[in-house]
Amino acid sequence: MPTLSVPRLPFVPDPLRRIRVPRDLEAITAISEAEQDPRGAGMTADGVERIWHSAQQLYRSGFYPAIGLCVRREGRVVLDRAIGWSRMDPKVLATPETPFVIFSASKAMTATVAHLLDDRGLLHIADRVCEYIPEYTGHGKDAITIEHVLSHRAGVANLPREALDFDHLGDRQYLLDVMCQAKPRTRPGRLLAYHAVSGGFIIAEIVERLTGKDVRQVLREEILDPLGFTWGNYGVPEDRLDAVGHAYVTGPLPLPPISTVLDRALGMHPDELTRRSNDPRILTAVIPASNIVTTAEELSRFFELLRCEGELDGVRIMEGRTVRRAMVERAYREFDLTLAAPMRHSAGFMLGADTLSLFGPDTDEAFGHLGFTNILGWADPARGLSVGLITSGKPVLHPGLPLLWALARRIGLEAPKRGS
Repeated sequence: MPTLSVPRLPFVPDPLRRIRVPRDLEAITAISEAEQDPRGAGMTADGVERIWHSAQQLYRSGFYPAIGLCVRREGRVVLDRAIGWSRMDPKVLATPETPFVIFSASKAMTATVAHLLDDRGLLHIADRVCEYIPEYTGHGKDAITIEHVLSHRAGVANLPREALDFDHLGDRQYLLDVMCQAKPRTRPGRLLAYHAVSGGFIIAEIVERLTGKDVRQVLREEILDPLGFTWGNYGVPEDRLDAVGHAYVTGPLPLPPISTVLDRALGMHPDELTRRSNDPRILTAVIPASNIVTTAEELSRFFELLRCEGELDGVRIMEGRTVRRAMVERAYREFDLTLAAPMRHSAGFMLGADTLSLFGPDTDEAFGHLGFTNILGWADPARGLSVGLITSGKPVLHPGLPLLWALARRIGLEAPKRGS
């Protein structure tokens, strides 16, 4: 197995830890040949360029060595571009074909696998976890349902820090023992507390017990291969490591209380998480909550499958009613004890809102997921939109955040709701 090689970023010497942004952005921009005439999707070429200008403004903030953005409207790829460098030392230009780890946006794929098994009649998300993992009963965990896990209400939001050690990543029995020994901090179903890592391992264990295959194989055989995806699975084979773009520490150093909240949610300081994410042992492992490797285009395409209610390019993966059921609201602006913020959730997905939303304003029908820190994948059925946004810089609170929200807003403005 390759050894750890931590990438270093040539920062401008300032406390914001930014990259040096060249004046000529065209020289570091790659445009996919898959882009189609936006007029066929009810948009304009000028509107698409306004979206890309907003992405360029985000890049000029200096917090993102690479940005990949893909926008689909009514099934058409109207924008698929990358800007910046996938690796900084030595510099390698990013392209629309460059895959990156999408961190917690992986939860959407894992949740989709769970709903797929529900669709096939192998489980019901309202069932208790212990019906599939009989050992999962101690300390009152017999009351935890699969839905509790997917909607972050199981009460076991965190795993011990040592559970995330490299030596334990492939040890299924060790992780099972840790999960079974865990003590819920809150009554199952009662309160919302984001499960950064723990929920993914629970779902993966259920999948393997039901199918006899690990969650990586099920995702590949049931969704990725039938639809012709190139990437989109947990980690990559060793012979594809060199193709994966790196994540970089950027932005002001996170300090308490923000760093305390993130340390509790992530299991480690965010700077440490960023550096560890480039380790080959992470990039080849199966971490169901956080190590899907994909491109912006394929992230967008995955959400297009869900926007189209389970059928894409003539291939039906699951029934429409299963997708609709997956998006039913389970939490409405409820205060999340882990993230210390109000959230709106379904069973596995973050939901949009009328005003303040990850996906821009007036996105009450949108669903998707955020990935550490500024990665977004979402679909907005009311607009016919499916979007993949991947960023390789990992700032926490920084001056560029309004530009991120402005980009999501611009996408919604240039692709208004049907009938608007």
